[in-house]
Parts: sequence; structure tokens; C-alpha cells
Amino acid sequence: MYWYLKVLQNYANFNGRAHRREYWMFFLLNMIFSLSAAILDNILGLAFGGVGYGPLYILYALALFIPGVAVMVRRLHDLGLSAWFMLIGLIPFFGAIVLLIMMAIDGDSGENKYGMSPKGADG
Repeated sequence: MYWYLKVLQNYANFNGRAHRREYWMFFLLNMIFSLSAAILDNILGLAFGGVGYGPLYILYALALFIPGVAVMVRRLHDLGLSAWFMLIGLIPFFGAIVLLIMMAIDGDSGENKYGMSPKGADG
């Protein structure tokens, strides 16, 4: 939960670096909460017909869109890459695989043009 809250505290911070643990723990908890919101929509009967989600899920997704993009940008910075590399995800199928691999690669040790390595600060 620490990593999820840390990303939320840096809500719109697109500067600096985020290491793998920060990104993946946020990703995991975000998926759990998204699924929970979709299930709650269905239990309460709020889900839109044939879609499987409703207003609770949409509100949650909109609220977490900017922090999700921000942590991905900081994760790319940890690899020494520009945020423009997120556009690779627009390439059908191939782009998602490349981004997945990028998010799983260990970041630059030491300093790069985006700052010091976050590993020393948070473990």
C-alpha cells in the first residue's frame, strides 16, 4: 500500500525516476481496485448493459489516469528514456509487449539525465 500511496502523493509529478517496485506495486493495486470497482458496479446493478462496468469504475479510472501516466513516465526516466517512448504503446500488439518489457527492465544504476537512482532512497 505504501507504493500506491507514494504514487498518489506524486499525483502529477512527471519529473524524476520511479523504480520497478514502485511501478509494479502501483500497477497491481490499481488492477485490484479497478476490478473491485467493476464488481461493485455489477453487485449494485449500476453496470452498463453488456459492458461489465459502470460509473464507479469510470470515476476510479478517471481519477487514477494522471497518476498512472506520471508513474509510467518516471519509470521510463529510470531507464534513461524520454516519456515519448510511451507512444510505442500505440502500435497494435507489438507496442504493448515492448512497453511491458521496458517496465520490467532494471533501471540505470547511479545518476542519469533525469536524476539519481531511486533504489538508494526507498530500497
